[in-house]
Amino acid sequence: MSTEKSFAKGSSAPGPVPEGQIRLYSMRFCPFAHRTRLVLSAKGIKHETININLKNTPDWFLEKNPLGFVPTLETPAGEVIYESAITCEYLDEVYGENKLLTSSPFAKAQQKMMIENFSKIMPYFYKIPMGRKNGDDVSGLEAELKEKFVKMDQDLKNKKTKFFGGNSITMVDYMIWPWFDRLEMGGVKNLTDSTPELKKWIGCMSEDPAVKATTHSMDAYVAFYKGYIDGTPDYDYGL
Repeated sequence: MSTEKSFAKGSSAPGPVPEGQIRLYSMRFCPFAHRTRLVLSAKGIKHETININLKNTPDWFLEKNPLGFVPTLETPAGEVIYESAITCEYLDEVYGENKLLTSSPFAKAQQKMMIENFSKIMPYFYKIPMGRKNGDDVSGLEAELKEKFVKMDQDLKNKKTKFFGGNSITMVDYMIWPWFDRLEMGGVKNLTDSTPELKKWIGCMSEDPAVKATTHSMDAYVAFYKGYIDGTPDYDYGL
């Protein structure tokens, strides 16, 4: 039972998760849920998707995850897992094919540190467009984000690899990609102009099958985000 249309308060709860599948509770434009969708796609995991209206959340979903967050996973046994990093690591552990995390404890710790460091960059993707909307001077924020991108660029240059975990895509790349998929949406794409290695990484990621399978058109991103910052998000935009 997969559906693109979002489930809102008053909707009927979906039935049990079919055997041999896992269910993802998601929202089509959420970058955190995008992480989990990337891992599901990259690993070829059989799953179904239930999208949730996050402003009018169904009671039955809050019973599964009282925080009301997506992504949330549910197994046929009724086990519930949430928080994007946790869901992605869970999927990689349970589904052994196409491993995205290395077995090396140190290399795995390095990836987790990169992901943690990137979590401090994420707020800029919201603060800058929101500040612009409010008529604020965001030049300082833009300069800070540009500096963060330069550091990421230098990291790739030092590694001499196509991706952040090596010469093939690993978990860290999928965990940070959703925000780079939305650079233009947030009006910060120009801040990568002086980061050649990072731009190469963006180009390589854009050709990945899982990335292609889980993205939206820029028009859809922009239209949704405009509604989001105005406080009237259309979770079913384009359907």
